[in-house]
Amino acid sequence: MSGHAFFALTLGCKINQYETEAVREAWLARGWREAADPADADVLLINSCAVTARAVADMRQAVARMHRAAPQGRIVVTGCAAQVLREDIAALPGVADVVGQQTKVSLLRYDPERGAAGAHEPDGGGGGDGGDDLAAGDAVFPAFRIDGFTRSRPVLKVQDGCSHRCTYCIVPLARGAARSRDPREALAEARRLLDAGFRELIVSGVNLRQYGRDLPGGGPDFWELLAFLERELAPQWAGRARLRISSLEPGQLGERALDVLAESRLVAPQLHLSLQSGSPGVLRRMGRGHYRPEPLLDFVRDLAEVWPLFGLGADILTGFPGETDAEFGETLDFVGALPLTYAHVFPYSRRPGTPAAVMDGQLPQEVKKRRAAELRGAVAVKKATFLHRLLDEPQLLVAPEGARGVKGVCEYYAECRFTGGRRPAVQAGQGGEHAGTGELVAVRPLAVERDGLLVEAV
Repeated sequence: MSGHAFFALTLGCKINQYETEAVREAWLARGWREAADPADADVLLINSCAVTARAVADMRQAVARMHRAAPQGRIVVTGCAAQVLREDIAALPGVADVVGQQTKVSLLRYDPERGAAGAHEPDGGGGGDGGDDLAAGDAVFPAFRIDGFTRSRPVLKVQDGCSHRCTYCIVPLARGAARSRDPREALAEARRLLDAGFRELIVSGVNLRQYGRDLPGGGPDFWELLAFLERELAPQWAGRARLRISSLEPGQLGERALDVLAESRLVAPQLHLSLQSGSPGVLRRMGRGHYRPEPLLDFVRDLAEVWPLFGLGADILTGFPGETDAEFGETLDFVGALPLTYAHVFPYSRRPGTPAAVMDGQLPQEVKKRRAAELRGAVAVKKATFLHRLLDEPQLLVAPEGARGVKGVCEYYAECRFTGGRRPAVQAGQGGEHAGTGELVAVRPLAVERDGLLVEAV
C-alpha cells in the first residue's frame, strides 16, 4: 500500500505524543508521505485527549479545522476521547473512522480503503513489533515502538493504563487497566534513541506507581526499572545524555527512591509530582487516600541532601466537589511549604462517567477559576525565585529543541534561550526536520527573561 499522504495532530499527554510517533513511523514504513499541511493530506489523524472538557473541545475544533482544510480527506480520530465519546465523534462532519484508545495500536496497520475495521486484520505489514499484540486490549502492553521522534526530547513509554480509578479521572475508562513494558524492550528502545542522536529521554507512563504489578512475579517496580536502565546505559552515556522522569505519585517517594536517585548518573535533578491537592480530606474524596501530603515535605528535605539543587513541579487540581475554603487553604499552605519551581494548576472539570461528576457540592466555575488563579500566582513567585537562583550556577546543560536549536531545557527543567549569535551547532537526527538532536550543550546563565533564562554557550 502506498501513495497516501497523511497529517497527524497530537492533543494531550506525552504518552499520546509517543503513540502518534509510533503510528507515524509505521505509516512512513508503508510508503506513505507525511504532509506539512492538512490541506495536502488524504488521511488526517487526530490523537485526542479526554482529561478535561477543554481537551474535548480542542478535539472538536481540530476536527472542524481539518474538515475545512481538506473537505475530501479522511479524518481518523483516536485516543481517549475516541474511546469514551465514540458516537458523538463519529457524528462530526468529516470524521470517517473513530479508533478508541484501547484499539489504537491497530492503526499501525490502518488501511483507508478498508477503514478502521480492516486495521485489525493481519496483513503482514506494519511498523509495530508484530504478533498478536496488534489486537491488544487490556491484557498486554500495546505493541508501539519508536526509532525517532519529531521533538528533540523523545518519550520512552514504559507503562500504560491505570487500575486505581480516582473519582475524578476518566483515564481508567479510556486507557484501561495498568500494563507494564518489559524492561528489556524499554532498554532496547532507549538505546535506539540514544544511538539516533537524542540526548534526553523522558521516561513516561500513565501511572508509574503501578509499573511492574502485572509483570511475571509482580515486579520489578518502577525504581528497579530505573536502576536497571541506569546500570545498562550509564557506562556509555553518563555525562553525555540524561533520563528525565515524567510524573510520580507522592506515594512512590521513600527510601528506595532516594537510594536510586542518589546513585544515578543519568537522571535529571528534577521531579514532577501528581499531587492534586494538599488537603487530606479532598484527597480522600478524590480516591487518593493512599498518601498524605505531609510526608512529602520530609522527602524533599531528604532529597536536598542527594540533590542540593533540583527542580520540582506538581499537578494541582482545585475546585473539587465539596472543597471548602479551609481545604483550599490547606492546599495553598502546602504549596507555600513545598520548594516548587513550577506547577500545572487545573480547575476541576466534570467528566461524565466518573463518580465525582455526580457528587454533591459542585462548585461554581468562577470559584474554581479564582482558586486556580491564586495557586498559579503563588507558584509564579516560587518559579521566579528559582530562576534567579539558577543565575548563580556557573554552568547548566541544555538539550536544544527545534530545528534551529535556539532554545531548550536545562537539567532543572527551566526553559533556556540562547543569546543571539551564540547559537550552538545542532545535529539533525532521525527525529526529522523539527527535532534538534546532538550533544547536551554547556551554557552560562545570563539573565531571567519571561518564564525562563537567557543563556550563552560556553
